[in-house]
Amino acid sequence: MAPRRLLLVGEGNFSFAAALSETLDASTRVTATCLQRPADLARDPVAGENLQRLRERGTEVRFGVDCTRLADAFELHHREFDRIYFNFPHCGRKAGVAKNRELLAKFFQSCKDVLAEEGEVHVALCRGQGGTPADKPTREWHNSWQVVAMAALGGFILSDVRPFSCEAVPEYKCTGYRSQDKSFHVEGALNHIFTRSLPFEGSQPRIFRIKLGDRWFSFAEPDALVGKLNRGFLETPSCHPIRTINEKLIAELGKAFPLKRLKCSFPFLPEGSTSDLTSWNCDSLSAAFWISLCEDNSNSESLTGGTTQDMEDFLVLFSEFSLLKDPGRDSKEEAHEEIYVQTKVCLRPSLLVHVQAVIQGPDFLPGSLHVLSGPVFRKCHILPFTMPAFHETLFILGFNKNLKDGYLQSLLDHLKGALDSLLIQTLLEGSKLSSSVEFVFQPNGKDYIINVKSHNFGSDCAKDLIIGSVTTSVTSIHKDQCFMFVSMNLDLLAMLVWGISDWRMLWTFDHRFLKNFVPGKIEPFKSYSLYPPCYVHDISFWLDEKKQFDELEFHTVARAVSQDTVISIQFLSRFQHPKTRQVSLCYRLTYQTCDKALTPHQVASMQSQFRKEIQQRLHVIPR
Repeated sequence: MAPRRLLLVGEGNFSFAAALSETLDASTRVTATCLQRPADLARDPVAGENLQRLRERGTEVRFGVDCTRLADAFELHHREFDRIYFNFPHCGRKAGVAKNRELLAKFFQSCKDVLAEEGEVHVALCRGQGGTPADKPTREWHNSWQVVAMAALGGFILSDVRPFSCEAVPEYKCTGYRSQDKSFHVEGALNHIFTRSLPFEGSQPRIFRIKLGDRWFSFAEPDALVGKLNRGFLETPSCHPIRTINEKLIAELGKAFPLKRLKCSFPFLPEGSTSDLTSWNCDSLSAAFWISLCEDNSNSESLTGGTTQDMEDFLVLFSEFSLLKDPGRDSKEEAHEEIYVQTKVCLRPSLLVHVQAVIQGPDFLPGSLHVLSGPVFRKCHILPFTMPAFHETLFILGFNKNLKDGYLQSLLDHLKGALDSLLIQTLLEGSKLSSSVEFVFQPNGKDYIINVKSHNFGSDCAKDLIIGSVTTSVTSIHKDQCFMFVSMNLDLLAMLVWGISDWRMLWTFDHRFLKNFVPGKIEPFKSYSLYPPCYVHDISFWLDEKKQFDELEFHTVARAVSQDTVISIQFLSRFQHPKTRQVSLCYRLTYQTCDKALTPHQVASMQSQFRKEIQQRLHVIPR
């Protein structure tokens, strides 16, 4: 539906307002404004003619409106504009980029007071001024108007960029170049369309309550996982692409094998703790998130510090936990194992921890493909395609070990066919991008990793992504059986299928994300947040000679403090003091969001907090 209320600011001779008003239906109301007073335009015949046309159409015209103070110009009941237009803003005369950035920053901060919740701000800039990759050629960032960074100061994100078309408004004559009656150079000009960002607030860890036996416990979600527990992406009502891709993958494999879908209802590992775990599912325990439970018999309303989940909510969450023995515990603590078991849990790092329970279950059927799906959590370094939380699907197939080669080849062939079928769907919709699947044999002589070489992220160079693994194993219990376990990272698979370049987008709370996905149809993802600004900060610190520096924990702290806005951590240098022999490390952190407005002030605050946190948790001394 066409917008109902439009606001035009910074009009010079009102030719844009007059031309635009000719293209709109009668139900759309236009308010055209300029900074000048009527007397300033009295000697401009073009302006006079355009003002006459506007008045004849019933368009509201206001003079003396400062676009950096729009709230002062409109009463509360006259606000809520659906679109605000600002064409070729300029401070006048020979104002430099700094002055024009300041104009844009104040304009965007003013817009938030008068724009409707789902409204748009349209800003037309001459070629190169915006400083985004959409400009051809692109100016160096420091020499541009940095429009996305200025918009972030008002809480806006860039949602679309289009060529500025003078043909669409043929009678428009942009004037005011250096405060003269001269036109701006509009060849190659771009119209930047901004929308409101979700508020960037410091999210507090939620408090959950769970019942173990007849006792209640409470716990806070880890700082590095805030907003990622209990999201329900795989649940039946969900239309999230994670669920869509999971259902399609299972359906494809179901054409070749009998399926047995299992509910992810395994709260703990079998008694005996880690002793029953094989090497392939113990590897991830070193990077697991451990959580301390506090006994809590109070009413849920009395808990503070976050949102308390009720019984219905936590049932899904409860199934995401595994009781394990913390490898860092000493022998004295082992004597208190009973107390420990009741108070220490581990967020499961992989669905592979449930394999023993599945294959030893009374309902396990050899020859059938058993399917288990759910979220998993593990600490990881900050890299473009690694994530601390993702959704995993595990396929478990048991068969007579004498038939191993036949079953193995059959499963690999059908899995490749299913993945190729999914990855080609965007290609069939007109995309020129492509991906290829290959199984890479591992040095142990029995396992494979599932590698995808993809062009689906807007780069000319193909990216190699490991989206899963295939493992074969035998057990002492089923001596005549061989088992195959196929683990798939659904988040990476969804990113490949839809061309989603940033894994964090899958976890956004912005409702615009899900609007991209039409049921029954797969089309390339179109982001609503383009070219978000980057902010770079360096940090150096002295190491504690008595403690080993934990780089994985360094990344985890950065992830937690920055609320997942740190996208890169680069090691720069190592320095050893010539006299004290003390060692110092230096790293470079790059901050950038994928779906929210992020300002330099917010980043500086995060960096300051990060310095405090690493000093306290990693025992280093920031320099």
